[in-house]
Amino acid sequence: MINLSRFLPREELFYDLLEASAGEAQASAELLGRLLINLNNDKKPSDLADFIAHRRKDKEITQQINEALCRSFVTPIDREDIVALSDALYKIPKNIERIGERLMAYGLRPWQNDFQRQSDVLSRATETMVFMVRSLRTLKNPDEIRAKNRLLQKLEGEGDELMLELFTNLFREVSDVKEILMRKDIYELLEKAIDRFRDAGNIVVQIVLKHT
Repeated sequence: MINLSRFLPREELFYDLLEASAGEAQASAELLGRLLINLNNDKKPSDLADFIAHRRKDKEITQQINEALCRSFVTPIDREDIVALSDALYKIPKNIERIGERLMAYGLRPWQNDFQRQSDVLSRATETMVFMVRSLRTLKNPDEIRAKNRLLQKLEGEGDELMLELFTNLFREVSDVKEILMRKDIYELLEKAIDRFRDAGNIVVQIVLKHT
């Protein structure tokens, strides 16, 4: 007798996994924020174990999504959209782990609150993206989801403007070439993390446009 359950939609599973992946991205961003606070207070961070743990957990979630796609005949949203969103979400903890590595390796002291300012933009982008992913489950408020995506675009623009301001101040006021290169590296990685959240939000809004 054929087990038809394996061919039925597994909507809750896919939504649960995508939301869990977004949760790991959020946890990584929050961990980065705490790391920056410790650095600003001259508290030496312990190690990268927590960053690595979130990245590995998200990798496991991504693998579960891929396995579920292989076993499911029907999916609640297009397969390519699930893969694209899953991939976009997984890139976030990887990016943030790299930021943590550089911060610990460089041992830079706070300067004009530079990293924290970028982290604040990142935090707002994180909250917005997580809301959008969670909204996929019901799609009750497509207009609100689109509005959140416009907010993500705005935050990405704020991030670009902030990075330009930081670069300008850095090149004008810091003479140590080594420090300039290290700070520039972290500015760019933080901006890339903001872009990652925007990328995930763009995929969510594309899904919304297809299904509403």
